[in-house]
Amino acid sequence: MSTESTLPVEQLDTADAAPAASAPPPRTRWAAIVWGLCFAAIAWFGIWMLSGADRRDCVTDWFATLNPGTITAFVLLAVGALVLITGLVGLLRRAQRALVQRD
Repeated sequence: MSTESTLPVEQLDTADAAPAASAPPPRTRWAAIVWGLCFAAIAWFGIWMLSGADRRDCVTDWFATLNPGTITAFVLLAVGALVLITGLVGLLRRAQRALVQRD
């Protein structure tokens, strides 16, 4: 087996070249950070609620007492939270783009 590269000479020369000085720095992916924190908080809360027998019994009793109006209210609350998080991510992205354009 050969240890030589199979890339053409043109690609070998440009692969080792340093990026241009005007290249923008990599962007922070705010959506991934915000959604990751949101899902981590939901997972932590779910594990905490279901890890103890007394808390598990309270959750079971709470689910048994839900009626259609309460379920509808919680669904609307969840949709509102998703819209709020999506808006926050959009604002962070817009601010990041504005900072890049200002520089």
